[in-house]
Amino acid sequence: MPRTRPPYPAAFRQQILELAHAGRTPAELSREFNVTAQTISNWVAQDARDRGAALPGREGLSTAEREELVRLRRRLRQVEQERDILGKGYGLVCRQTRQDVQRVYELMSASQADSKRRFPVRTMCRVLGVSSSGYHDWLARRPSARQTANARLAEQIRQVHQASDGTYGMPRVRAQLKADGQSVSRKRIARLMRQAGLRGVSRRRGFVVTTERDKRQRPAPDLVNRHFRADAPNQLWVADMTYVPTWTGFVYLAMVLDAFSRKVVGWAMGEQMTADLVISALNMALHTRRPDSVIHHSDQGSQYTSIAFGNCCQEMGVRPSMGTVGDAYDNAMAESFFATLECELIERRSFKTKTEARTTLFTWIEGWYNPRRLHSSLGYLSPTKYEEEFAANNDRAPSTGLPTGGVCVACATPPVDNPAPETA
Repeated sequence: MPRTRPPYPAAFRQQILELAHAGRTPAELSREFNVTAQTISNWVAQDARDRGAALPGREGLSTAEREELVRLRRRLRQVEQERDILGKGYGLVCRQTRQDVQRVYELMSASQADSKRRFPVRTMCRVLGVSSSGYHDWLARRPSARQTANARLAEQIRQVHQASDGTYGMPRVRAQLKADGQSVSRKRIARLMRQAGLRGVSRRRGFVVTTERDKRQRPAPDLVNRHFRADAPNQLWVADMTYVPTWTGFVYLAMVLDAFSRKVVGWAMGEQMTADLVISALNMALHTRRPDSVIHHSDQGSQYTSIAFGNCCQEMGVRPSMGTVGDAYDNAMAESFFATLECELIERRSFKTKTEARTTLFTWIEGWYNPRRLHSSLGYLSPTKYEEEFAANNDRAPSTGLPTGGVCVACATPPVDNPAPETA
């Protein structure tokens, strides 16, 4: 049995009112017609208000006003629902054309899954400009072959992006997929990355300034003139140094880059910007590459114009070259490397100790940048892969011509790239 009685018919109510106006009391009518006396009293009072003759102390809304109030409240709830739906569907409506309604259907499905903020399907369809039959058909439809392929491709894109430590944008993601044997259009990758919220990192503006010129030292001539081109490995090296901030002070990084493959062929880390630091980086490059004759291009920092560095270059047959003062474009390739290092690593990390910074820099250079990171200027190959393909096509390895050991004996200094471990 229902807990509430159905409403009385209007004709029944009207007849009760006529009997009440004829002099019958609510108690008498209640006993006779099985209606509570309070209900009959309410009907009489409401009829008086409708006729404009409300009893003293029984003023209130007329029936027409009550109906208007109910209608306005219903309309208010409807407007609030439309407002909330538009808030959730921002960007999916108010377009003259919409090619893909799947995102609208996904929004509606998510709303239906939320028990606290569930909107009527017909209301959402009307507000978002889609048909309810289309939505129900979409719910019952199995994923198409294209949707399944997109889901699989999106997972591959996520893995590539994650493997790059979140640094790859669309071009490098596409190049890595192509290297893995999957050819995908640029727009498709960009769309899937945008839908998944994946983005690459962008370089910071500005450069790290570590160049301090010693006017007493004589700089070498500029043998490059901003033409950073090489036809083979070990023809042109560019060098520079930067600093990495940690909670306990700075770690300085000096590196030597081969202009042919953008490979870091020599590096050294220390706690002071001295000539020994750049000499150690050069010694590593000489030991691993053993060039016949190579140009070493740098800025006019006091470390590179020092007598010790000049003697090292002279003994090992290295031709020093230096750009002008205060012009980053004269050493643009080295500056470009450091800009990449900053935006992809330094700006996204906070190093507590110098040991942690050195370990992270070593891993980034030798474990990621040289063997794996894709370069647009190399046809989206890594520096190591680019040199391997060059050697295979030319059927020879990089030339060697240094004495045994390949290290400047006169410039040999205690190693600065492996300092003693820090104590807690």
